[in-house]
Amino acid sequence: MTPRLATRLVASLLLQGILLAPLVCSAALPIQHWSTAAGAQVYFVESHDLPMVDVIVEFPAGSARDTKQGSGLANLTLQMLRLGAGGMDEDQIARTLADTGANLSPVFDVDRAGYWLRTLSSEAEQQETLGVFARMLQAPSFPPTTLEREKARAVAALKESDTKPETKATRALAHLIFQDHPYAQRNGEPDTVPVLTRDDLVAFYRGHYNADRAVVAIMGDVTRARAEQIAEALTGGLPAGSAAVSGLPSVPALAGPVERDIEHPSTQAHIVVGQPGMRRNDPDYFPLWVGNYILGGGGFSSRLYEQVREKRGLSYSVYSYFAPYEQPGAFQVGLQTRGDQAQEALAVVRSVVGDFVARGPTQEELEAAKQNIVGGFALRIDSNRKIVEYLAVIGFYQLPLDYLDTFPVKVEAVTLEQIRDAFQRRIHPDRMATVVVGAKPSQ
Repeated sequence: MTPRLATRLVASLLLQGILLAPLVCSAALPIQHWSTAAGAQVYFVESHDLPMVDVIVEFPAGSARDTKQGSGLANLTLQMLRLGAGGMDEDQIARTLADTGANLSPVFDVDRAGYWLRTLSSEAEQQETLGVFARMLQAPSFPPTTLEREKARAVAALKESDTKPETKATRALAHLIFQDHPYAQRNGEPDTVPVLTRDDLVAFYRGHYNADRAVVAIMGDVTRARAEQIAEALTGGLPAGSAAVSGLPSVPALAGPVERDIEHPSTQAHIVVGQPGMRRNDPDYFPLWVGNYILGGGGFSSRLYEQVREKRGLSYSVYSYFAPYEQPGAFQVGLQTRGDQAQEALAVVRSVVGDFVARGPTQEELEAAKQNIVGGFALRIDSNRKIVEYLAVIGFYQLPLDYLDTFPVKVEAVTLEQIRDAFQRRIHPDRMATVVVGAKPSQ
């Protein structure tokens, strides 16, 4: 077996998790933070338990930066970074990453856009992989023929998703909740993607993929000195920011209840209910987060599951969640039920949410939730990838460096009164948006 073949075999096993030993996390994660010469913010945890390095580089270039007329531009720009850069075509990029045993995947949501890369920490593989990654980030070529192909693929995927009732439901709810706010947009429309041009992508890249707006998260088998070299190499050649990126506008509050029924041949009714929720660094984050775990985020132990599934058998599953972003994302409740049960299921959901907002949880529910959350917290940071993803979130939203260390402490500190107060101020059952796809509740 040649040395390169042996390296690829080890890389494959590592990436599949076959050789992964459990990552032992200390009580405190020693997160190091600094700025590069060009202004990128770097967050680093050194760990030599496994011979690999995880790197995330991301920018404030998510779908909320699209215009209505250019919906899909942010996502398409991100996808094209790996399809030609620095004199390499997409096949060369893909082949190099495969030959070095690397793994690459996009990071994209309404706020953020970037890539996660995993590479072996051995010098040859690391240098080659990071060299390709640097080309992608700093010298994308946006080849015209490839762009036309990717636009066609994106349109086909959008049209297919539009046939799915769950997609119709979540899209309609986003429009009702966020109205004209950028968070109402998705990653393109069948009529906006085809008109996007290479010049549009180049302009978006130059305007949003700037060194002084980059967040670099590094986790793994490298020293601080090497991490500094990696961060400089990946961001030093990025476009310079020409002007400060304007913040996203505030999310408007819902003035009253709003409902939409969408016909669909599905025998199941897809029901989603929601309103604007909370920001990532919201002062009510922990009371709302712990409270939602009790309401609908805790799976089998949640109130919604007990009332909708166990007591009435109206749905196999029901959930609620907060999606925290730079601005308040959605607070959403969702389930599927038979079409002839849609009205009953919706009434139960509204009753449970209304009662929870009015009365809050019981002490027994709160203690059980804390035990589950704190007891399971180690699973949130039990791998390099999970940690590097948290590093990126901490950096992007400027959370405290001890965020992971203090998370269990802040959960334990949440009180019944804090949950009641936060939910009564922030969640308004009488002003919810409701979408039902597949069946229309009788009036």
